[in-house]
Amino acid sequence: MSSWREERRADLVVEADERRKSKAFDAKLRRDERRKDREEAREVKAQERRDKAARRQARAARREKTLTPGNVYRKGTLALVLASAAASLPAQVMHFVGISVMLLPIPFALEGAAWVMNAGVAYADERKLAPWVRWLMRGLAMSAAGYAAHINLAYGRSLEGHGLSAADAAAVGWGLAAVTMLGPLFFEVRQWVLTLTSATTDPKRRAEEKARTTHEKQRRKNHKPVVELAETLVSAAPYGTLAFEEAFASAWEILYGTRTPGMTPSLHAQAYASRKALADAFDAANGSPVSNRARLLEVLHPAPVKALGVVAKSQVVTDLSPRSETPSKAAKNGARRKPPEHRRTRGDSVPFSPVAKKQHSHEALTRLAVNGHHH
Repeated sequence: MSSWREERRADLVVEADERRKSKAFDAKLRRDERRKDREEAREVKAQERRDKAARRQARAARREKTLTPGNVYRKGTLALVLASAAASLPAQVMHFVGISVMLLPIPFALEGAAWVMNAGVAYADERKLAPWVRWLMRGLAMSAAGYAAHINLAYGRSLEGHGLSAADAAAVGWGLAAVTMLGPLFFEVRQWVLTLTSATTDPKRRAEEKARTTHEKQRRKNHKPVVELAETLVSAAPYGTLAFEEAFASAWEILYGTRTPGMTPSLHAQAYASRKALADAFDAANGSPVSNRARLLEVLHPAPVKALGVVAKSQVVTDLSPRSETPSKAAKNGARRKPPEHRRTRGDSVPFSPVAKKQHSHEALTRLAVNGHHH
């Protein structure tokens, strides 16, 4: 009986320990879940703050980009243009409708003509058309705007006696005329500024284009015959098959015989004469040949020199016997016999090399060409 109670008591202790461990585990799990929830909530709030800051920065960037001087100028000019049209068009409509309802399209046509011509000026600037096209459209735009301003001035003055004094009516007329003219004028100034801005965006490119234009003008001025012949060659070839630079090189070769730009026969002759004069000057200054011909002749026909006590052998063959004494020694010993005269025979001298002959012939022909003789 006692053993059963002891076992029962041990089982109760184990069960109580298990329940305690289970409760501790559940409490720890709840704490971990609550901590994780708090961390997730903090992360969500931090992400919301980051998103809000990003949106605020994006709005600031858009606002900064929108409020740049260029955007303010462009959009502000368009707002002034719309205000000008809104102010000038009703007065024109009332003026022409007061005459006849059938004249209602006239004010829209006048305003439309002015703005269409201004848009044409912008299109001409974009396509880089001829200047006279732009000025023609500017003149048409200003003419339409000027006529509309005249109509508005007359309408404003006609309000005198209809509840307005003469000064007020004149002010209304001149104000309507001013806004009618200022709208197209502001648009034209805006386009002019935008064109100058686009032209000055890349200073390096602008300087390169200016230098190229100056070079083309100088080329046409200094080498007019070559340029005319090159243009003739370009026009004779199929479209797009012959570049102007290639045609210019061909024209230079046709007129001057060389494809080297800038060189002419007289300049080639002057260059050869200068090189020859320089070689002669070096020869005279150094006391030894420096030109190709002189150096070649020195190699082929060296001057007799004494080396190690041996006298260089002459090319001329003597008739004296090698065993006989020299003439001077024989004279000292009283010998009076005159040696026989030398007779030239075949092979008694070394002939000139073919290389030296070709070099001498080439220099002779070049010297004749420089002096004005042609073969």
